[in-house]
Amino acid sequence: MNRLSVVLAAAAAVSAVLAAKLVLLLNNDEISAAALNKGTYTIKSVGEYAGIYDCNFKPLVNRSEKYEAVIIPNHDSAIRIQPYVADSETYYRGIQGNAPFLCEVTAEAYAADTGAVIFRSAVRTDSSQPAPHIIGYTSDGNGVCGIEKAFDRFLRSNCTKNSARFHVDAVGEVLGGLDTEIRYAEKLQSGVVLTIDRDIQQICENAVNESGISRGAVVVMDVKTGEIRASVSCPDFDTTDVAASLDNADLPFVNRAFSAYSVGSIFKLVTAAAALEQGISPEYTYTCTGSINVNGQIFNCHRWGGHGEIDMQTAMVESCNPYFIALSEYIGKENFVETAKKLGFGQETELCGEIVSASGTLQTPTDIMVEAERANMSFGQGKLTATPLQICRMTAAIANNGVINEPTLIKGIRHDSGTVDYCDIIPEKRVMSYETARTLKLFMQKTVNTENSMAKPDKTIAGGKTSTAQTGQFDEQGNELLNCWFTGYFPSYNPRYAVTVLVEGGVSGNISAGPIFKVIADDITAENIKAKGTAPVSAVPLA
Repeated sequence: MNRLSVVLAAAAAVSAVLAAKLVLLLNNDEISAAALNKGTYTIKSVGEYAGIYDCNFKPLVNRSEKYEAVIIPNHDSAIRIQPYVADSETYYRGIQGNAPFLCEVTAEAYAADTGAVIFRSAVRTDSSQPAPHIIGYTSDGNGVCGIEKAFDRFLRSNCTKNSARFHVDAVGEVLGGLDTEIRYAEKLQSGVVLTIDRDIQQICENAVNESGISRGAVVVMDVKTGEIRASVSCPDFDTTDVAASLDNADLPFVNRAFSAYSVGSIFKLVTAAAALEQGISPEYTYTCTGSINVNGQIFNCHRWGGHGEIDMQTAMVESCNPYFIALSEYIGKENFVETAKKLGFGQETELCGEIVSASGTLQTPTDIMVEAERANMSFGQGKLTATPLQICRMTAAIANNGVINEPTLIKGIRHDSGTVDYCDIIPEKRVMSYETARTLKLFMQKTVNTENSMAKPDKTIAGGKTSTAQTGQFDEQGNELLNCWFTGYFPSYNPRYAVTVLVEGGVSGNISAGPIFKVIADDITAENIKAKGTAPVSAVPLA
């Protein structure tokens, strides 16, 4: 018995020592974690993807920020962050568990003393996204259309991330005392640089919205380079909720700036150009009696009783159809069609990826062997269709003294170092003589400065042409739907911008599209004056 007692006492002593050691070991955090099957738990969030910039490197996406807190349940920081929580559902669901989670918080949380880790992330797009038809949108992290799709691989492969790595126990609860690895996303400079000017884009969007039109488009182009400074299609869509626009009868996903429409009287500029290039004098006169008979088919003038004897300039200003029908009889068919082709009609424009401007429809020399079709083409009707981009390109060529540029949308690729790989410049081409372009500019300036012109700007001098094109489509009351245009350039003494406005279902080019042009020209001029600190020129003769 004594021996047994001794053995039992010794065993108890050993057990006590081992227990004491175990307690010491368990009080050591690192060994405690190992004893409790220690693991790690990592939270990640994308800080921002590569951007999309305007021509002045102003962001067109990633324009705002959101903040997310890394919330650790059962930690006092989870209580202190509560007043700043912006997503209550996520917060209350998350604190019921053990694992850390991300929850969106207000911007004030970033500077508050809550003890929580706060991540900054760029908001890719919002409901006021500029140029949505150009930028496009994403779904499940992939570009669906526009620039987002065309450059999807580049944009998504260049990104920065936020991350937090915790040590946790077997049930996912964060273990204190161990190092937590926190990495904050840096801001990126890399991205796609567009030719769009964000300020001009905003001016155009405001002008369209304030005009109250339901369907239409605006294109602004740099006269000297062909770079697209603005592209607006109305109606637009919310890039953050595209589903809301799916059933809209006005088809907001259609990019009207790059879609083809009946042209109308704007095409008289092409007819005049073909005649002038062929050597026909602008002094050529025709007596308009109110109609003209073309092989048995009567074409009426919009002015009852006609314009009387008029020359080319008056015919352009008054937009007299019979004059241009008569003029077209003296233009060689091949020359007529070739002039239109040189100015970009009948040709699609690939801007990047799937962003393509339609070719429209241009009559062939064979088509206009039929006299009625030639007559229709002379004032922009019949088979002829064109996009606002094509009309703007033609206008820019006239304003640029007969030299045309390929429309461009992509300026280059910007690297995170800030350097830019610029796209190759496509050589410009002369498509009409200087004298022809100068004569057309004079016609256009006279047109804008007529007494009843609603397109005449207050802060600059412009040249332009109206158009009211028949579509052959009718509303429920039996009224024909009209495509109403105004295309022009400014300032007339040293053209810098070409602007084309299209209004679907308008009243006339002057009434429906002219005022939008006026607002755009005035606002861009005012913006340039403010930027440069120079005064507007009130009257300068045509160069």
